[in-house]
Amino acid sequence: MTTSASTTAARCPSLLGVFAHPDDESLLAGGVLARHAAGGARTAVVTATWARNTARAAELDAALTVLGAGEPRMLGHGDARNESSAPARPRWCDVHLTEAVAQVVAHIRRFRPDVVVTHDALGQLTGHPDHRRTHRVAVLAVEAAGIGRLHPEAGEPWQTGALYAATHPRSGTGDLGPLLSGVGKTVHSVPDEDVTAVVDVTPWVVQKWAAISSHTSQLRGERALPALLSRLDEATRIRILATEYFTRIGPGAGPAHVIQRGLTV
Repeated sequence: MTTSASTTAARCPSLLGVFAHPDDESLLAGGVLARHAAGGARTAVVTATWARNTARAAELDAALTVLGAGEPRMLGHGDARNESSAPARPRWCDVHLTEAVAQVVAHIRRFRPDVVVTHDALGQLTGHPDHRRTHRVAVLAVEAAGIGRLHPEAGEPWQTGALYAATHPRSGTGDLGPLLSGVGKTVHSVPDEDVTAVVDVTPWVVQKWAAISSHTSQLRGERALPALLSRLDEATRIRILATEYFTRIGPGAGPAHVIQRGLTV
């Protein structure tokens, strides 16, 4: 027997983000996280990579405080592109899939969210392998969390009401496309019709940028997205950050617009 999450108009649904790196939560869903927290919902973020004793862990803590998303929930694995991220720990991409899923299942069952948000299957705009791995793990974990016979050591089963992938439609890359391609990054996007929730987070865009800016290590250098955003004029930066896009990929029954309304309350 599983416990079913409920998403109602009378209550802002609880929201759990499952992301690959510190700063993904702020860049991809910072506005939605802030909006849900402001609405009185429980919000939290699971981060797959970087060790707890690193500078980026402290930055994540600061960003989650800005967003009202509680304490960091770090799995502590290595970043596929940074050996110093978690010394002596395996890269997230190399962790056995069953083990990776079990770790996320434990957080889902502990937090018991109405909605889970993660990366899309393309790995976001740049196709980072950690993003793609996190998408796969999150999809499997949301399903497994509701099945009592799977990972019984992770706690009582919990069926999340909806799973969304943060994404970018082709019409929504706008200023982002040239910004990323200008530093040699490939830009991945999805057909507009694949997007099921378009969220205007303008009232929370200052808070979102403050959370992004908490990742101070990413404001340096030439190619990190926070650094690229920091060099833009304010109007362009707001235009980029003020809309967040999501694709509902399961689970649960019922019209997508019901869950969409819950996501954006």
